Amino acid sequence: MILAGDIGGTKCNLSLFDGEQDHFDPVVEKSFPSQQYPGLEEVILDFLSDPEVESFRSETKRICLGVAGPVVGGRVKTTNLPWTADTDRLREKLKVERILLINDLEATGYGIEALGGDDLAVLNAGDPPDDGNGALIAAGTGLGEALLIRENGGLRPVASEGGHSSFGPRSELEVELLLHLMRRWEHVSYERVLSGPGLVNIFEFLRDSGRGEASEWVQQRWDEGDDPGALISEAAMESRCPLCAQALDLFVSIYGAEAGNLALTVKAVSGVYVGGGIAPKILSKLQEGSFIESFHSKGRLTHLMEITPVFVILNPKTAMLGAARRARGM
Repeated sequence: MILAGDIGGTKCNLSLFDGEQDHFDPVVEKSFPSQQYPGLEEVILDFLSDPEVESFRSETKRICLGVAGPVVGGRVKTTNLPWTADTDRLREKLKVERILLINDLEATGYGIEALGGDDLAVLNAGDPPDDGNGALIAAGTGLGEALLIRENGGLRPVASEGGHSSFGPRSELEVELLLHLMRRWEHVSYERVLSGPGLVNIFEFLRDSGRGEASEWVQQRWDEGDDPGALISEAAMESRCPLCAQALDLFVSIYGAEAGNLALTVKAVSGVYVGGGIAPKILSKLQEGSFIESFHSKGRLTHLMEITPVFVILNPKTAMLGAARRARGM
């Protein structure tokens, strides 16, 4: 048996797979709220003690976990959780020898080859060559980025922490946004803008700079404790609040620009994949055009961007599938 996991700042998804099967259908899958646990070990132990899982515990020989954070030397300090995990301690606690921690976007990269046509939405068909690299960007609780390097006829994922690179404004409005965020943080990364909390940061900037007010419907739900990022997105998509719509429009434009930056960095002419939990929820907004307009707008290399395909990953289990595929190769 293979234990695969997608470990994020909001939830931890764990699944058991039969390592002898050619396909990857989970035998058991569970989701756990990350914030309610003191560490990764406790989440896994809770999963393994579940009655549905317990009978498979002695058969579980390989574990691969995609974790939202930089993995160095088998050790990771999660970016949006106060957790530290390392493979040596996990081996001791779980009594499993073959354990691998990889970045969550790296896991998603391994999962791309397991996707079918219905798992992807095309934002830009492009005209890709037979060879070339790819890239992966995913906004959710944080902002993840990964490189997909062409190797032996396939695309090998390489972890990156590009989401924490410095935010680069492209207009006077975005310069104002940067200055606004610099009053709160010494370093303003793209993750401070392109994530669930990042959308809230954009909304608050527009509100506080006098560009609009929250609608009564939004303000009431905000006061009742609704998740503000999800609320802003929902209100924008349902045309319930002009200020929320303005915030989401700016978010989408910056998202496209940073996806383009990543594509240039790795010359990702084989395709850029947009993952994470936010993109499928705002797919119609991504398809309206401002995302691709910003993606293409790279001056003298605009022609290169135009031939680069762009896809939205619709399957929420892609990172899980990737972790399982990587575990099989251990």
